[in-house]
Amino acid sequence: MIPTLSTPDSSLAFVADGYGYISRTCDRLGSDAFRTRILGMPVTMMRGGDAARVFYEGGRFNRHLSMPPSVSHLLQDLGSVQTLEDDSHRHRKAGFLELLFDGGDARLGELFEEELGAAVERWRGGPPVVLHDELGPLLARAVFRWAGIPTLAPAEFRARAGELSAMVERAGSFGPLNWLARARRHRTERWAAGLVVAIRDGRVVPRAGSPLDAIARWTGDDGLPLSEDVAAVELLNLLRPTVAVVRFVEFAALALASRPAARSRLAAGDEEALAGFANEVRRRTPFFPVIAGRVRRPFRWSDHDFAPGDWVMLDIYGTNHDARLWAQPQRFRPERYATEDARHIVAQGSGDYLDDHRCPGEPATNQLIAAALRVLARTPWRLEPGQDLGVTYSRMPAKVRSGLRIRFAG
Repeated sequence: MIPTLSTPDSSLAFVADGYGYISRTCDRLGSDAFRTRILGMPVTMMRGGDAARVFYEGGRFNRHLSMPPSVSHLLQDLGSVQTLEDDSHRHRKAGFLELLFDGGDARLGELFEEELGAAVERWRGGPPVVLHDELGPLLARAVFRWAGIPTLAPAEFRARAGELSAMVERAGSFGPLNWLARARRHRTERWAAGLVVAIRDGRVVPRAGSPLDAIARWTGDDGLPLSEDVAAVELLNLLRPTVAVVRFVEFAALALASRPAARSRLAAGDEEALAGFANEVRRRTPFFPVIAGRVRRPFRWSDHDFAPGDWVMLDIYGTNHDARLWAQPQRFRPERYATEDARHIVAQGSGDYLDDHRCPGEPATNQLIAAALRVLARTPWRLEPGQDLGVTYSRMPAKVRSGLRIRFAG
């Protein structure tokens, strides 16, 4: 049976411990799951490969009302593909797969490599840069080019890029900073909806076959065009997650700094080395600690009966560090994927891309990390001494405290 904590509510403990809370509690209890309360509501928290399969596969869960509005509005919002199930989900997901597979992921990586490479040339011989602060606009510019967004004036581009960054930066916060990020998201949604309307009216003609062109013309599974608001949300579901890759690139740079021997293979474009390094960054990096869902249909797992509406959280970080799935899980070992299965990484979901809630942007994420690694591996640079390279694991999403200050050689 799944044990129940005696404490009346675990909200403060969860926030204080952050990424380690579920696994540490499971270890203490000798169980892969436990029941408690968060924000006064009963929840089952679980971890591990078997838990991930139960959570992601078989259509047992939906995402509706599974996270506080402070999180869901910034990262999902009403009508998005993450909130759909069954045929509606498959129909919408197929559109994303068409854009992000069969070369779309590689093209996005190429554009980011161009943007980062040009930026590095500007930085060479100059003062140190804070990589965390610089990457967001570069990723935004790459994904805007890839998506076919019409060229924006510099001030408007900075506003849009900042809004996309804030959606990720503030998703784990509460209070005024979160409210401000949500207000800024409203502005981004209005801008995106305006683009969709302008395309449908013929006032804007996007590049033929571009993601912007495709999304403006997407239909629902009823055959009718998506509402302009839903189409706008889905456009943001391409733009926002790309900007969120800031964190993966930041941690990739930190890992590369301590592994100079890896530079030659990465700089030469060794695909096996690049894929292994990128996968290990996604496995090891603290991104969002959990994913939540509501039970759709009754099922039994771990001698416990789950009923419709039950709230469940899967430990993403703990599953990515589970010693039953990964040999020496705390070590950064890109070579592990010669024998270990990268599909067990649940940083972006699990199961099948079309039928389950596995992120269709996972291959594109690997392409973006690999693009950054190629640029950073062939360029001389060093970390500025005296900076704090620690990570605060109670901050969600976590980041390197210093933002990673780097000086590029002239």
